[in-house]
Amino acid sequence: MKLHANVFGEGQPFVILHGFLGMGDNWKTLGKKIAEQGFQVHLLDQRNHGRSPHSDQFDYDIMAQDLEVYCQESDLKNICLLGHSMGGKTAMLFAVKHPGLIENLIIADIGPKYYPLHHQDILDGLNALDFDTIKSRGDADTELSNYVLDAGVRMFLLKNLYWKEKGVLGLRMHLDALIKNASEIGVELPESFNYKGSVLFLKGEKSNYILENDKLRIKRQFPKVLIKEISSAGHWLHADNPTDFLAKVLEFVKK
Repeated sequence: MKLHANVFGEGQPFVILHGFLGMGDNWKTLGKKIAEQGFQVHLLDQRNHGRSPHSDQFDYDIMAQDLEVYCQESDLKNICLLGHSMGGKTAMLFAVKHPGLIENLIIADIGPKYYPLHHQDILDGLNALDFDTIKSRGDADTELSNYVLDAGVRMFLLKNLYWKEKGVLGLRMHLDALIKNASEIGVELPESFNYKGSVLFLKGEKSNYILENDKLRIKRQFPKVLIKEISSAGHWLHADNPTDFLAKVLEFVKK
């Protein structure tokens, strides 16, 4: 499967993997700032997200395989790989399977542990959008607000809206496959898997995705790890505090 990517800049490859229900475009502002520091940034859409192909197959093994194919076809070596949330799980597994391709690994607000399913309200809300009657972003937001109270989360989700044709809106994701395979999002990276390269884990100060007692497991599976906190940030730490996030990423990759 050939993943869709937005590529810009010149220099060492810097691949960014978005989270569940997101897309590479969510990272465009930050990606351009990284590119200004001498990197060739690749904003990927993972399968069933954004403009990448749709498939009924959806799990971390196959998403890591998609990334391997992308790196081979784009002749990428010595990459910096940054993954957020679901993208972080893909990045962890890819790093374990293909350590020779990676120079720097950055994992944003996710651990290797199992996470219980917690996106059901969001998936129900997206599934309830009836594009026979919804004719504007405002209409979609009103319907989605019955399921998702947080306006910031709704704004993030509605970035998936696009005009399929004149007067007809749709979502840039394979929603049926994501609903069917939603339990795959929380699966753990097996405890026997470990990565010997240098890795930076970034956690949001206000996020509960990486707890204090998760750090021991992270250090066991990633012995050369730095764990740093992004202040005043929740799970979308790169959006909540982009200045601090960018500074910590660049400090790590340029060390």
